[in-house]
Amino acid sequence: MYSKRLERETAYDLFSKGVRFLAEGHPHQAVMMLSMAKLIEPDKSSIRSALGRALFMTGRMARARREFAKAVDINPSDDWAHFALALACERTGERARAIGHVKLAIAMRPGVEHYERALRRLSG
Repeated sequence: MYSKRLERETAYDLFSKGVRFLAEGHPHQAVMMLSMAKLIEPDKSSIRSALGRALFMTGRMARARREFAKAVDINPSDDWAHFALALACERTGERARAIGHVKLAIAMRPGVEHYERALRRLSG
């Protein structure tokens, strides 16, 4: 099924559908679309971040953490990816790693309240 669909659709088409599924509250469907997009464009941080978000929303924290980590590897200046990685690390018991990534997110984009709130929670 994947190979036939991949022949017909571009990574952007699949990414767009996945993001739309996320916006509409359908993370499981988003995982399917974004996973296919990742097969076509494995080095796109936007696809990795969106897939991580979908996985996070479905409760698959370890997989979400891996996708966010790859997004950060691809684009180290993405503050949101660092923040998302911090949340996934927190959920998988990697508190020290979580603190490090949320601090990086804050350093890149100071004044974001939910970043600062997460740091207070993790540090407290």
